[in-house]
Amino acid sequence: MASAATLQPFGLNRLWRRDLDAYPDTLPRYTYLSIVVFTTVVLYYQLYVAGSVGTQILGGFHMTFLFYVTGIVISNAIGAFASLAAGISDRIGRANLVVFGTIITSLIATFGVTSAHTKIPYIMWNGAAGMVEGVILVATPALVRDFSPQVGRASAMAFWAMGPVLGSLVTSEVSSHTLNSLPTWQDQFRIAGIAGLVVSAIALFTLRELNARLRDQVMVSLEEQTVLAVKARGLDLEQATRHPWRQMFKADIVLSAIAIALFLQIYYIAVAFFPILFETTLGFSQSQANSLLNWYWSANAISLLCWGALSDRFAVRKPFMLVGSIMTCVTTITFIHKVGEGTPSFASIATLLVLIGVWSGATFAPWMAGFTETVERRNPALSAHGLAIWGWLLRLIVSASFLVLPHVVNSVTPLVDDGPAVQTHAAATAKAFPQLYAELQAHPEVFAQLGQYSDPTKIPPAVLNHALITVGPTALSQLQNPAAQADLKYLGAHAPAVQAAQAKAPTQWQHWIWVCAAGQIIFIPMIFLMAGYWRPRRAREALARRDAEIMSLIPTPATGAHDAGAEIDLAAHSRVDAGPT
Repeated sequence: MASAATLQPFGLNRLWRRDLDAYPDTLPRYTYLSIVVFTTVVLYYQLYVAGSVGTQILGGFHMTFLFYVTGIVISNAIGAFASLAAGISDRIGRANLVVFGTIITSLIATFGVTSAHTKIPYIMWNGAAGMVEGVILVATPALVRDFSPQVGRASAMAFWAMGPVLGSLVTSEVSSHTLNSLPTWQDQFRIAGIAGLVVSAIALFTLRELNARLRDQVMVSLEEQTVLAVKARGLDLEQATRHPWRQMFKADIVLSAIAIALFLQIYYIAVAFFPILFETTLGFSQSQANSLLNWYWSANAISLLCWGALSDRFAVRKPFMLVGSIMTCVTTITFIHKVGEGTPSFASIATLLVLIGVWSGATFAPWMAGFTETVERRNPALSAHGLAIWGWLLRLIVSASFLVLPHVVNSVTPLVDDGPAVQTHAAATAKAFPQLYAELQAHPEVFAQLGQYSDPTKIPPAVLNHALITVGPTALSQLQNPAAQADLKYLGAHAPAVQAAQAKAPTQWQHWIWVCAAGQIIFIPMIFLMAGYWRPRRAREALARRDAEIMSLIPTPATGAHDAGAEIDLAAHSRVDAGPT
């Protein structure tokens, strides 16, 4: 019963006016959905690329970890209020926000961030990108919702959620294969920016969206397309969109958004800080750290699609969210204990990341579907406003948690700032002066005592005799070498702080990941606030009743066409979330 979508504007007008006058057929619909996903992938690739080269950025700009995280917080905070402002897309549309927003972020990545030579411009460019990203965070899932009937909503939202996940996967995949040949961090941003320009050019000429009267409906199944067209003729948009924030700031929407933000803390820590954790605390190289994340993102992407399809197959969301969140929490706690081992194997970390990716996908894809249906329960004409509240709260909570993180994990700065240099000086000493280095490791207190005397001739005989007996004459003679003295001077100034940070880093990271696990636990009771059924049988019965009602409204050759002005209350008759059981 699908109608072919027709476009009114021609020529250059098509680059701005993107409204479809009828619901599109299957092929164009999937084409538009694919374009939305591809733009989301490159957007998050650009947003997350900094995490893959975080240690280089910290060292290159001589940033403390606190300053680095503060920059991320600023970007997220700007993005939070941009997400809230993006609710205007209920009135002006979503497609142009996505197309031109992606062009802007691509230009920022290619030319803006890479032009920064000090840390302040770098933070400013990232803040600008965060603002645009906050808008697109709302506009892209709103587009997916518009083109997706509720009976396939979880699959569609899983399709959208693959955007951030695949963006993360592309980030770790590209960086793990190019960091050796393209060693500067700016090259990673250029690659991401150019990829974004290519995809945004495609979107510029091809992406379309439903007009306002069509998108402000609840569509349960594809059979409703004719009904939608009839309903759209009599829809009172002014009445439907009056006082939008008052309509959307309700407990089921707000608390659900807060809950998923807490649940996703582990995801955002993985994006921004897992490479730093893996490199500075668990002993992996930069390329290994990014390769580990490949396992996480790959498992999460596949999981989103599979669990989304199963959620649609059984027509329920809540059971998947419940099981997924419990298993994610169990796996996260196991990961916490593995971090405490200090030097776990690559395979053990990869396995746990795969499990976290699988179970978090089982939670998030059904949640996205359930949340849009919860918003539609309130008012389908304000879908973007509901998603704007989600994007706003998500960014605010992530910003708040990132503000606290450097105070809990304060070991990162000495490990990033001085750790590599300490290793270099230690290696140089071990290679050139092996006996000295061995005795230094075995008897640091002897060398600390000798270091108190800047003039070797003034070392008390008792102290010198003790040193000769303890470390031997070879080590003491090597100590007189100027190169050895330079290395030991640096080690004496910085090695204690690095060693202390190395010792406490695993425990500090464990504490923060426990915070992530607590967020996953808080998420569980919030599931009960959302729209939807628990039992597949009840959900199928409700769908069958609605299908019968809808089919009775669709004109047939025998009954003739409906009256063009007929009022069909889809908001009352076409919700997959009609009951709480």
